[in-house]
Amino acid sequence: MQHRSFLLLTLLALLALTSAVAKKKDKLKKGSPGSECSEWTWGPCTPSSKDCGAGFREGTCGAQTQRVRCRVPCNWKKEFGADCKYKFENWGSCDGGSGTKARQGTLKKARYNAQCQETIRVTKPCTPKTKAKAKAKKGKGKD
Repeated sequence: MQHRSFLLLTLLALLALTSAVAKKKDKLKKGSPGSECSEWTWGPCTPSSKDCGAGFREGTCGAQTQRVRCRVPCNWKKEFGADCKYKFENWGSCDGGSGTKARQGTLKKARYNAQCQETIRVTKPCTPKTKAKAKAKKGKGKD
């Protein structure tokens, strides 16, 4: 009889303990971005060192503030930010006057409520046609 009551008491204690842990996990989930508060305002991802890599983003909602981990890609375009995702057209032809070529991008996705331009225009320097030169060199080496 004593053995049964000990087992029953142990079972009840274990049940109470798991219930308390589950409630604690629910409270942690409620504090996560977007769950308890619906109007989170997020700042840009700030790398911990240099200008790319792992870092943090701060968010505020009323009196609450949070820091979440984020990552800035090392090939991101600083002009329009890492949180603005664009779909780009093909590169245009080379402008002989400026020595650059351009393409346009339309906004595909704005992450973390980032303020993004609907359309952007990016340029890059024209490159000489190296493929033709490489093929010519290969042809000469086959003699």
